[in-house]
Amino acid sequence: MNLKANLLDDKAIKRTLIRISHEIIEKNKGIENIVLIGIKRRGYPLAQRIARNIENIEGIKVPVGYVDISLYRDDITEIKDMPRVNNMDLGVNVIGKKVILVDDVLYTCRTVRAAIDAIIDSGRPEQIQLAVLIDRGHKELPIRADYVGKNIPTSKSEIIAVEIEEIDGNDSVKIYEEK
Repeated sequence: MNLKANLLDDKAIKRTLIRISHEIIEKNKGIENIVLIGIKRRGYPLAQRIARNIENIEGIKVPVGYVDISLYRDDITEIKDMPRVNNMDLGVNVIGKKVILVDDVLYTCRTVRAAIDAIIDSGRPEQIQLAVLIDRGHKELPIRADYVGKNIPTSKSEIIAVEIEEIDGNDSVKIYEEK
């Protein structure tokens, strides 16, 4: 793969997440009844950062949970071993709450749809909104993000690589193209 461009560095990601945090507060007229759910892997640390930003702005902690959708994937064509759910508890109560689902990249929307199924299986929220760091297009389902860090139109041969300090040791978003 060839590096095509560095799209966001650590400072740009920080600014983007602060903007998304403000947008969440504004759209919901505050943070009452809000919970953040990050899609594992990289959506969860992003949700935690948004929660810290909201706490810095509003002075109130927002509950943060995560969803691991390994059992809910609808695009698994062959199952050799039955996958295990490490924890069915999202970490927060979603019943009657405004859930902000957080992910790093929105692509086909299948991951988001599976995460929504997992959340609804845990209880009926009042509403589910979606926040993504990158929307790269190529949706296969009628799902759109309510909060988008950056829209990056891509070809299907390009790859968006998001690196997060908590997992990868640094923050960046890069685009690669296949050779």
